Amino acid sequence: MSVALKFGLALVGIWSALAVAQDAAADTENYAGNPATLALVEELVEEEGFDRAELITLFAQVESKASILKAMSRPAEKTKPWHDYRKIFVTEKREREGIAFFAKHKQTFLRAEQQFGIPAEIILSIMGVETYYGRIAGSYRVMDALSTLAFDYPKRSAFFTKELKSYLILSREQGMDPLEIKGSYAGAMGYGQFMPSSYRAYAIDFDGDDKIDIWTNPVDAIGSVANYFKQHGWKPGEAVVVAANVKGIVPEDLFNDSLKPRRALDDYANAGVSVATPSEPPLDPRAPATAIKFELEQGHEYWLGLHNFYVITRYNHSSMYAMSVYQLSQLLAVQIEE
Repeated sequence: MSVALKFGLALVGIWSALAVAQDAAADTENYAGNPATLALVEELVEEEGFDRAELITLFAQVESKASILKAMSRPAEKTKPWHDYRKIFVTEKREREGIAFFAKHKQTFLRAEQQFGIPAEIILSIMGVETYYGRIAGSYRVMDALSTLAFDYPKRSAFFTKELKSYLILSREQGMDPLEIKGSYAGAMGYGQFMPSSYRAYAIDFDGDDKIDIWTNPVDAIGSVANYFKQHGWKPGEAVVVAANVKGIVPEDLFNDSLKPRRALDDYANAGVSVATPSEPPLDPRAPATAIKFELEQGHEYWLGLHNFYVITRYNHSSMYAMSVYQLSQLLAVQIEE
C-alpha cells in the first residue's frame, strides 16, 4: 500500500470517527477536531495500537478548562520568598495530620523504609506537602487537565502532550476509564501527585493485590513514593542538608547556581561558606554540595544541600520545596520515633 493511500485511508477513518463524535457531543466544546489532537491520535494508533475511532470519541468528551489555564498563569508558590513559602507547608496542622496518618499506616511505612532505604519521615513528608496525606489530591479530570495544557498552553505543550500520551497508555495498561480519574490542574495524581510518566516508571503494587492504585490505596502510594526516591539515587544513612555560616564577601553566583551538587564542601569552605555545626558521622570534605541562600523577613539564612537534598528536588525542581519537605520531615521524625 502506498504512503499516499495509507494516509488517505487514515483521513477517512478520522473524519468518519469525527462525524460520530460530533453527533454525540452536539455543541459542547471539545478536542475531537483539534489538529494537535488528531496528530496525537495518529501517533497513538501507529505506535501503540490504539483504536482511532475510540480515541476520537474519547476526545469528544474532553473539555477545555479555562480555570486550568488561569491556574497555570498565576505566580507559582516558588516565586514567594522563603519566609512566606515555608509557612504554607511547614505547619502544625501538617505535622498533626502526618502523625495521625503515620499511626494508621505505621507498618507500611516501616516496611517501605526497610525495603527501599528511604526514611519513613521523608515518605510521609512528601505526602503531606503534596496532598495533606491524600486528603486534597485534586478535583480535575486528569484527561481534561492534560488535554487543556497539551493543546491550549503553548509554553509547555510538548511536555504535557507527552504526559497525555503516557496517561492514555497507563489507562489502558491498568484497565481504567481515562475520564474517571481525578487529579490536580496540572494532571498530577494520587497521594504523592505522580505525573503519568512517573506513574508508569515508579508506581508499584506494594500490597500484592496485582493492582497499582495510588489514588485510594495508601499502601501502594507509600511504596511508590519510596520507590521513586530509591530509583532517583537516595543514599541511605547520609545527611540531606546542613546549616552554613558565611564569612567575608562571597560571590552571589555561588548560591543556588545549580540544584545538582557540583562543588566540594571544602571548596565552599575556602570560598567562605562553611558547615555551621559538625555532624555525626562527620561529613566528607570532598562531598559534593550546593550552596543555598534563603530570604528571611530580615536578612538571609544559608545552607549546604547534599546529594539527598538533590534527590528531593527531583520530585519538584525547587530548593524551597526540598527544604520544606526536609524540615517537615524533621518535625514528624521527632514524633514518630517516640
